[in-house]
Amino acid sequence: MDNKQLIEKFYRSFAAADAEGMVSCYADNIEFKDPAFGLLKGKDVKNMWRMLLKNPNIKVTVSDIKADDQTGSANWVAVYTFSRTGREVTNRVSAKFEFQDGKIIKHTDFFNLWKWAGQAMGVMGYLLGWTPLMQNKIRKQALTLLGKYDS
Repeated sequence: MDNKQLIEKFYRSFAAADAEGMVSCYADNIEFKDPAFGLLKGKDVKNMWRMLLKNPNIKVTVSDIKADDQTGSANWVAVYTFSRTGREVTNRVSAKFEFQDGKIIKHTDFFNLWKWAGQAMGVMGYLLGWTPLMQNKIRKQALTLLGKYDS
């Protein structure tokens, strides 16, 4: 399987709420980073996807998949209901990947956390989502949930 096919498998698994299919695309020493969780490594990355897909109320679409021998990219959109508030979120994400030995070793997702907070948390997220204080609170809550997750 080439690296483009690896990314396609990752997002096909994501769209099917198949966390194990997703994590099978990762190397054991995977590094993941995004605005909500910050930097995660290894088992924490894999458990993040397992935790997020426990409630598979998510629709994922992917586009613009590109990859060569070392790096890759994709754009994806997730539409879901944020469980804490019951509000619908449409998150538009750009992803970058690095590969080694047929696996993803680095995955970085980029999205606007302020826009996400406005959708997920309503007026307070919109008014305060751009502030470092609110963004740190979002990250702390995400990491707390991950710390409590038991696969």
